[in-house]
Amino acid sequence: MPKYAAIIYATDIDPTTPEATDMMKDYDEFGAGAAAVIRGGAALYPTATATTVRVTGGKGGDIVTSDGPYAETKEALTGFYLLECADLDEAVKVAARIPGAWDGAIEVRPVVDFGK
Repeated sequence: MPKYAAIIYATDIDPTTPEATDMMKDYDEFGAGAAAVIRGGAALYPTATATTVRVTGGKGGDIVTSDGPYAETKEALTGFYLLECADLDEAVKVAARIPGAWDGAIEVRPVVDFGK
């Protein structure tokens, strides 16, 4: 069965803080309801904790890092789920139940199977 990444773009908050308790309850409910198709996933800390890495000059070049996200946006990449669904239609239906879709967006993409 094909796998899909459900990439969550939502308000950039720390899911480990007390302020996020209600939101995390919604995610717990989603996880319980979609357990049959969830194959993995993770929440991410806020973009302020990000380090952006670039290599100047291509392969073997100098490593350059900067604090913060690659791009400043209204919605941030806050997490993802790996879903195993029959087809894109099913993956979209599952993604629509992810709480991040209520005030942000969920990008659904097929995952490449390299057969390994």
